[in-house]
Amino acid sequence: MNMQKDITIVGAGLVGSLLSIFLSKRAHKVTIYERRADMRINNAAAGRSINLALSDRGIRALEKAGLMGEVEKICIPMHGRYVHLADGSSNFQPYGKEGQYINSISRADLNILLLNACEQNEVALNFSLKCDQIDFDKNEISFVDGYSENIRIEKPDIIFGADGSYSASRLQHQVHSSMFDYHQFYIDYGYKELSIPPGKNGEFLLEKNALHIWPRGNYMLIALPNMNGSFTATLFFPFHGEPSFESLKTPDQVNEFFKTTFKDVFPQMTTLEEDYFTNPASPLVTVKCYPWVRDNHFSLIGDAAHAMVPFFGQGMNCGFEDCFVLDSLIEKYGDDWHTILEKFQDSRKPNADAIADMALNNFVEMRNKVADEGFILQKKIESWFAGMYPTKWIPAYSMVTFNPDISYSEALRRGQIQDRIMEEVLELENIKDDWKNSRVENAIISGYQKYFNEKI
Repeated sequence: MNMQKDITIVGAGLVGSLLSIFLSKRAHKVTIYERRADMRINNAAAGRSINLALSDRGIRALEKAGLMGEVEKICIPMHGRYVHLADGSSNFQPYGKEGQYINSISRADLNILLLNACEQNEVALNFSLKCDQIDFDKNEISFVDGYSENIRIEKPDIIFGADGSYSASRLQHQVHSSMFDYHQFYIDYGYKELSIPPGKNGEFLLEKNALHIWPRGNYMLIALPNMNGSFTATLFFPFHGEPSFESLKTPDQVNEFFKTTFKDVFPQMTTLEEDYFTNPASPLVTVKCYPWVRDNHFSLIGDAAHAMVPFFGQGMNCGFEDCFVLDSLIEKYGDDWHTILEKFQDSRKPNADAIADMALNNFVEMRNKVADEGFILQKKIESWFAGMYPTKWIPAYSMVTFNPDISYSEALRRGQIQDRIMEEVLELENIKDDWKNSRVENAIISGYQKYFNEKI
């Protein structure tokens, strides 16, 4: 039996909400404090509004929390990338094996569902209260009321900082630590949310069950489907240079650029001007830090511990996996919170670093390589070979997205080795015209045995 703990969670976003449900189900007294207003009442934004791609790691956590049945009702399956090339042609690239897919889901809709589930599980929700200070010696945390500016002080047994990329709880941890490693860096790109409205009768104007990408070498546009027939489009674009957010200043410039660059979808973007000049160009940040944990009474979790760019679709999934791993450790170690938090940090830190690096690398793949003939050929060969040796060769994307029992760090390691093997295979004579044969199969097997030092 677990002894009930009084637990405070800073942040009522996706990870904080799911974490609170796990902890409440373990009979702990859980209170959440959120600096924003209640989005269910005030129709407030749920932070960054890029549509989310829910995949197997996140699904596993939601299933364990007993929530996936409800979440599934607001998901749209996406079976692959629908790539729109600059010449107006397009192609479909499946994500994995037949039957594998990721899910488009609205960040706001999911957050609302989780907040409602918090209340159903007797989690106390407090809004418009910003984390102000944490006294780690006394284990006291103070919050400032966003309206009255009154101070509320709590003294819980355990504090979890789940307050996102720009975490106030992490800052307090950093300020009051003598040895805290912190690395924050931005790429030279931002994102701007745009939209593709539904057709006359709510029909989808693009293929519904796909993630659409318009790769253009140095930048890209993507679009994910919504339940109402619309698509949430996102332009990932340089802040400076030509072209960039800086250079597109007038409606005429914006319309001409989209008409020329994304000509197959431009006619469907009927709200382009309003979207472009209303929605901000937001930065993309990666955060790595250490340690996450203080003794047996404080831990960072989710983006507060490991923010990443969205190009592998794993930010939410990684945060949900944090919750899954933490709950599994509670299940194993009961009331030994020192061991629980230390093992949580030891397990998750290297994996969070790995997926953050993979997310950055995947930006290059999405904006450039998906339109490259060599890359497309590599994926075809890998898929063909994986079909013959499914337990030995799993493409990196599939390891991350569809195989939650493979850690992120292991997926990174194996993926790098497999890329090295494929670089050698793609150098074979006439590989472009003649690849589905024993010559290529034996070359991959030879490389596998060489680099993995094991038989296939």
